Amino acid sequence: MRLGATYESLPKPGPGRCGKSREIRCPGMSTPVNPGNESARRLDLDDADVSLLVEAFAEPEAWELFRELRRGIDWRQEEVVIFGRSRLVPRLVAWHGDPGASYTYSGTPHEPLPWTPALEQARRRVQELSGLQFNAVLLNLYRDGRDGMGWHADDEPELGSDPAIASVSLGAVRRFCLRHRRRKGLRTDLSLPHGSLLLMTGATQGHWVHALPKTAVPVGERINLTFRRVGIR
Repeated sequence: MRLGATYESLPKPGPGRCGKSREIRCPGMSTPVNPGNESARRLDLDDADVSLLVEAFAEPEAWELFRELRRGIDWRQEEVVIFGRSRLVPRLVAWHGDPGASYTYSGTPHEPLPWTPALEQARRRVQELSGLQFNAVLLNLYRDGRDGMGWHADDEPELGSDPAIASVSLGAVRRFCLRHRRRKGLRTDLSLPHGSLLLMTGATQGHWVHALPKTAVPVGERINLTFRRVGIR
């Protein structure tokens, strides 16, 4: 697996409404995540520990994983209640993990489905590259630009304090936005390319929220895997 890609090689992000922001460039990404991963760089963000590994999965491997997940996962579109009205979530989701790794998101409790061979393979790679251990994964399928994710933090009680989130992107490149919770003018956007791994650790979830905005630009399907460690009940 070649890990020589740099952030400067990423395609430009498509339009999406995240508010005023600045685009992350290589000069703001200086410190390697692990000494062995020279292409993993830390973003220069206050009150956060966020790192990007552009090519965690080589392109052919990433496409094979995308195809396996697209056809092998039982994707569901869930409902949420907003101001007393039930609405469909604008994406398809699935929750997999170790037995007992129950998790509540979008106000709905979820029991984990077993690891599939493809998900287990992806987990091993993410753990190897990050040096972290994960026992569950939330999968999101964004079918086109009409699907997205609003501002939020992965700070549910099941994740404990200072949770580590490892996010794998597969398929179409979409704009990912970060915004400081209290310093409203502190925002940034970046593109998450096919096969990349974004790590958010330390106090990031306590100080920052993130989003994947919808876009009117024609865009293909994107699968996102967010690995996490959930407290077993």
